[in-house]
Amino acid sequence: MNNVEINKGFVGPGMLTAVVPGEIFTSPSSEAILMALHAVGSGSKSGTLIIAANYTGDRLNFGSAMEKAKLDGLNVEMIVVGEDCALQSSDKSAGRRGLCGIVLMFKIAGALAEEGKSLKEICEIVKHASENSGTIGISLTPCSIPGSDSSFSLGSDEMELGLGVHGEAGVMRLKVMPAQDVVKKMVDHMTNPESASRLDVKKGDCVAVVINNLGGTSRMEMNIVAKETISYLELMGLLVERVYVGTLMTSLEMAGVSITVLKVTSFLLNCLDAPTSAYAWPNCYLPVGAKTRFTPEPIKLYSLASKVPDLEAAGPQISQKGEAIIRQALSFSCSALVSCEKQLNCLDREGGDGDCGSTLCKGARAILDLLEKGLELSYPSQLLLTLGSVVERSMGGTSGAIYSLFFTGAAKAFIDQCTANTWCYAVELGMQAIMKYSGAEPGDRTMLDALSAAHRALSEELQRNGNDSLEECLTALKGAAQAAEKAAVATATMKAKAGRASYVNADRVNTPDPGAHAVGIWMRAVYEAVKQQIRLRT
Repeated sequence: MNNVEINKGFVGPGMLTAVVPGEIFTSPSSEAILMALHAVGSGSKSGTLIIAANYTGDRLNFGSAMEKAKLDGLNVEMIVVGEDCALQSSDKSAGRRGLCGIVLMFKIAGALAEEGKSLKEICEIVKHASENSGTIGISLTPCSIPGSDSSFSLGSDEMELGLGVHGEAGVMRLKVMPAQDVVKKMVDHMTNPESASRLDVKKGDCVAVVINNLGGTSRMEMNIVAKETISYLELMGLLVERVYVGTLMTSLEMAGVSITVLKVTSFLLNCLDAPTSAYAWPNCYLPVGAKTRFTPEPIKLYSLASKVPDLEAAGPQISQKGEAIIRQALSFSCSALVSCEKQLNCLDREGGDGDCGSTLCKGARAILDLLEKGLELSYPSQLLLTLGSVVERSMGGTSGAIYSLFFTGAAKAFIDQCTANTWCYAVELGMQAIMKYSGAEPGDRTMLDALSAAHRALSEELQRNGNDSLEECLTALKGAAQAAEKAAVATATMKAKAGRASYVNADRVNTPDPGAHAVGIWMRAVYEAVKQQIRLRT
């Protein structure tokens, strides 16, 4: 591609004057470069600076063009930027590759030129800045030149560390790990004192950081990496003065990021902060008008778990026999939900995102873990509030909010007594809380269909047969479990009017609602738990 590009990419006041592109992953020809030098340098007394990445083809072609330009009487100098920190061996090689750090050199050089610095001064400053920068990249996928296969292969559970931007493989293959661990691995590799290509940093150094998108990484993922990078660099004792996040130097569609760290002074910060009209230059992560970047102290978060229950206002206390029943009921129902995880996920794939079982399983496991650690069971009101907090935190999303509302609403029933009728009233209050904030009602093909059927059966049985004995309560629980299971099955033929299933074509949703089915599961488990407790006492 032998042409000169003006006013593209980082070209503009405060950055570059011209760029000379080659074919994909290929250096431009010396002829095209010479044309650019004449286009921007003819008649200029101040001269022209070439900033090239450290690749053999670039050095040769830009160097050849510079020599020809000098013969034509142009004042031209060249800086070769190579800040790659992937190389570990000290053996002779092509040297450190030029990666995203070159973009910072563009910005610094452009700002200095706008100030009217001489070509010699600009060369010295940019060269020194380049020597005090480092970049390391990591990728989840390779890239491919259009019409060609991928440059290398990666398993779905693998990452490539220390790769270049031309599709070449890196220096190390790792298993996929959390972002925090990935960033630590990258920065440790970049600053490893035994590495030949390390960036030397020490506690108290001021740095600017670039989180660069290699092509196929989402903005959310980029910001996660940025947060983890800032945290880890500050843990090392570095002062992170500037942070830039954007798509600056890609490797086509590669899903990955690179981290660039530049040691800065107040002078270099002024260069980075200098205005530019280059539209691809990202805004620094600073508040408007601010010149100093800092990480604020974490805000102390409100937590239900940290609250000391006021036992005088905690409502009625139940007996040890009652505690045993509740413990068994929680254990049975949570274990049942764990064992039915795959079944519920399968039901959820038709009208949801296929994770209903997994989400409920998280909540169930969290409750089981609390039971093992000694969950306080004496006060039903406090217990239900605790369960609401646990499921909200462990499950998250819609299901976590729904069950948190259910438990929190149910807790209001236990003001001055704890009878079978109180538990029945608690289910009613829990349902009302869900309906108030979700907008769903019985008949909408949700868990409320099973809950309302169970509540109705429980209420009718208690009124009909009384609740003076455990046996009478057991009969009511059996009816409630059966009603919940029957209602759950009936949702298979109902039209969804709430939840994610309401957005799906009705012809595709012909199995029971997973939320309703889950209610049937844990209602049956509660019944079996109470039945076992009765048997143990007889």
